[in-house]
Amino acid sequence: MSQSVQVLNHMKQHGSITSLQALKLYGCFRLAARVYELRGKGHNVQTQKWKTRSGKWVARYWLKP
Repeated sequence: MSQSVQVLNHMKQHGSITSLQALKLYGCFRLAARVYELRGKGHNVQTQKWKTRSGKWVARYWLKP
């Protein structure tokens, strides 16, 4: 199963996914690239970005119904 499919299934089952989850669960280093592929296939993936206390940017992705 491709990482894009794994990410899609994760969002369907758990509601959302972050880069850290994608890396730990599926070995996916480039979640944004997988999301780009999913959007190209017509999936309505939404993004929320925020800055952590350490100054790093984090993104959470989910499917919009």
